[in-house]
Order: sequence, then C-alpha cells, then structure tokens
Amino acid sequence: MATGKNIRTYFDGQWHDGDVMIMQAADHGAWLGSSVFDGARMVNGLTPDLRAHCARVNRSAEALMLRPTVTTDEMLEIVAEGLSACAPDQAVYIRPMYWGIDGDATAIVPQPDKTGFAICLETIPMAPEDAAVTLTRTRFRRPVLEDAVINAKAGCLYPNNARMLAEARSKGFNNALVADALGNVAESATANVFMIRDGEVFTPIANGTFLAGITRARHMANMRADGMAVHECVLSFEDFHDADEVFLSGNMNKVTPVKAFDDHHYQIGPVTRRVREMYWDWAASEKS
Repeated sequence: MATGKNIRTYFDGQWHDGDVMIMQAADHGAWLGSSVFDGARMVNGLTPDLRAHCARVNRSAEALMLRPTVTTDEMLEIVAEGLSACAPDQAVYIRPMYWGIDGDATAIVPQPDKTGFAICLETIPMAPEDAAVTLTRTRFRRPVLEDAVINAKAGCLYPNNARMLAEARSKGFNNALVADALGNVAESATANVFMIRDGEVFTPIANGTFLAGITRARHMANMRADGMAVHECVLSFEDFHDADEVFLSGNMNKVTPVKAFDDHHYQIGPVTRRVREMYWDWAASEKS
C-alpha cells in the first residue's frame, strides 16, 4: 500500500528494511494479475486473528491456481521475527502475499513450479474512534464466482473497488454501499457492513459475491456471546435508510462508524461503540 515510509519487507528468505523490489516485469503476477494478499494488524502489541489471516492467504493462492509455499505456522514465525523489530505501541499493517511467476504455453494459466512470496510490514496508524465516514450508492456491483475469483482476496478484484470509491468521492462521499448482482446490499467498497435497527444487528448474508471477512465473523461471535440478536439476511438499500446505526467492519480499522448514507444521517451509537469495545477486550484476552 505504501501509505508511509516505515516499511519492512520479507522476501527471498530474509527481512529487508524498506519497500524493496519483489516482482519482475515478466512475472505472471505483474503481467496478468495473479496476485493475492491478506491483511492483519499489530496494535498495542496485539495481533488479533493473525493465524486466520495467514491461513486465508494460502486458500486465496489456491483459488488463483497458485501453489502456496509457506505454511501457516511458518508464516507466523516469519511475521513474529519481523515484528520483533517494531515498537510494541507501533500500529502495523501485516500483509503476506503470493503471485504467479511463470505461465503455461498460452501464458494465461499460472504454473505451480514457482510462486512468489513476500510479507510487508507497514506502519499505518489506526483511525480515531470518532472518525466516521459517509456512504452513497454506486453503479458498479460486486461480481459473482462465475465472473471473478471472489473466493480469494485477490489483487485483480480491487480495480472494481477503486471504481466504486472514485465514483463515491466524485459525489462528495467517502465510500460506497455496493449491490450484489441481484441489487441487494453486499458490502461497502472496502469493507463488510453492519446495520442496527431497534437494538438488533443485521448484516448481508454471505452469498458468494463478497468475501465474508475474518473481522466480520469475530464481531458476530462477540455480539452473540454478549446476548445481541445478530441476523445474516438479504438487505436492501431502503433497509439502510431505515437503520439507527451503521458501521463498517474490516481489518484496517476493525470498526468504522458511518455517519450518513446519501441524505440519511446516523449517530455513532451505543452498539457501534460496544462492538469496538468487545473486539479489543477479546483481542487482549486472547493475546493472539
């Protein structure tokens, strides 16, 4: 992502200081987009769900016909080594990634003989708790599995997300609330989404058009353990207009309050605040 300059890179069996070069021009990933990644966080010395994120990048690689070359346990050891050079209070984005190097005779299909692998540690501060965002609709939609590799966290999916964000920003909003192929709400352009109405929590059901996130699942488990009613269901844009609270769920900031969807405004309400509080309580108890 290179939003800052404090970066460490694991490549070719060792850690390097800086944003080092890891890909060649003729690599399959550079030319034809066969790249996958995942994102985890270190915040206040905690790395919540790091194992799940490392395991998912291997599943994403397989979905793109790449052969994972580093086991989850090996990846955890490499990340721990890299983080040992970071200050405990440093907010770090942890990004493991794979890409294809060679293609077959047509060049289109990545070959399993060689797979590129790297991990990037980048200092990215957490957003302030009251940093709320605005949403609007976009004409661009989430694809289905028959059209794109939505079962992977794949780099080739993100130009579509970029179009959504660019359109939303051109209208004066921070982010977009995005439809699936049937016109129901899927997620935002950058993260999963939850809404609260009459004290109950609703989120779009995972229907194969978006990646149901690790942080999303963690929030749902925490909320249900706390006695909240959490519903995974089909939701319309009108449902979000009628919501009392809305928040986004993603690894980068865990909980991002939404203060407006088009001309409908929300407060940063008690459920949104409670979800954030429960997440960090869980992370501290796990010491993961």
